Amino acid sequence: MSDKQIGFIGLGAMGAGMAANLLKAGFAVTGFDIRADAVDALKGLGGSGAASPAEAAKGADILFVMVATAGQTESVLFGENGALETLPAGTIVVLTATVPPDYARTLAGRLTDSGYRMLDAPVSGGTVGAESGNLTIMASGSDDVFADMDAALQAVAGKVYKLGSEAGIGSTVKMANQLLAGVHIAAAAEAMALGTRAGADPRTLYDVISNSAGNSWMFTNRVPHMLDGDYTPLSAVEIFIKDLGIVLDTGRELRFPLPIAGASHQMFLAAAAAGHGREDDSAVVKVYEQLAGISVTSPKKEG
Repeated sequence: MSDKQIGFIGLGAMGAGMAANLLKAGFAVTGFDIRADAVDALKGLGGSGAASPAEAAKGADILFVMVATAGQTESVLFGENGALETLPAGTIVVLTATVPPDYARTLAGRLTDSGYRMLDAPVSGGTVGAESGNLTIMASGSDDVFADMDAALQAVAGKVYKLGSEAGIGSTVKMANQLLAGVHIAAAAEAMALGTRAGADPRTLYDVISNSAGNSWMFTNRVPHMLDGDYTPLSAVEIFIKDLGIVLDTGRELRFPLPIAGASHQMFLAAAAAGHGREDDSAVVKVYEQLAGISVTSPKKEG
């Protein structure tokens, strides 16, 4: 058992798995989520439930903030019943959300001025990685923070990259990752829709590409959602509108052209405009299906 108390804010698709693995590793975990059923699930695993971010943060040595946006981060830390109302001095705040690098740097400064420490630690690996404790963490922070976080990071991650001492580096690397992830999902949808429109069997097309040079991790992971017609949101269309928006905003700031990211962003915007914003991000294929009058969904073959 660890003697460190962990507060955990955000028990969604990835946060729930991370909190569960921290419990398995022997940490005492107190979790908060706006969904009562998520808090109840954590309690069922042996964790403690909190009715607010402030309650989750009380007595914590480490506070994970596993929310979706910078705005949500602001709310759970600084808003009414926010974590900083009760968070002990010296606590490490682990920022796992995908946020603009400038925001991560600014937040680290604010937390330092208030007597806290921060690890800029966005994650990748999806629900499967979170549940298996095999996430990739792209982290930047001071040596003492890494030392104090080592056991907790090992409990949730298969790979931890120590990218530097300054906040913002982790978020910069995650931003580049999300550029590729968003482009790959949009490209996978486009390829599957084109092949289907041209007469290829969608499942055969998926099998061939999965074993050919055009494959990507996102293709292998997301196309089965399209084939099954299952758009249960593991990561929603709206998430990539946000993440590719961060990419494009940074490009504007740096005067750096991003035509491929921009085109992909437009496809996710089109999917949201068509009413699919809260569906799985693979629902971007529905834009192509509607335009071409096709369906990529394909029943599994028997035998």
